[in-house]
Amino acid sequence: MRHKKAGKKLGRTWEHRKAMYRNMAKSMLEYERIRTTETKAKEIRKLVEKLIGFGLENTVHSRRLAFKVLENRNLVKKLFDDLAPRFSDISGGYTRITKLSHPRRGDNAPLAMVEFTVQKTQEGA
Repeated sequence: MRHKKAGKKLGRTWEHRKAMYRNMAKSMLEYERIRTTETKAKEIRKLVEKLIGFGLENTVHSRRLAFKVLENRNLVKKLFDDLAPRFSDISGGYTRITKLSHPRRGDNAPLAMVEFTVQKTQEGA
């Protein structure tokens, strides 16, 4: 029985899961939208929302915690200077999961799009 064991295993070792979550979080912060399976989308949402929470705190400690996950100074800078200020007046729900109509071609896995709820405002529009 898996009492008090949060999260899905996704058929991977914990090292592989950890690396996959980091890579997906990096892609999410870089492109602000990713397409993946529904199960992975629900799991990655937890990590990305925690990173946005670090960005809202904007302390040296929260920057170091974010760097521990992202391992990229440019992404940490983007998180704290560009992404987190968008969510300053929102208390939660920073990401949105939209189920896509067509499953993945190879294995028929249900796909979803993960994106931020507040998009970058268009300058000059």
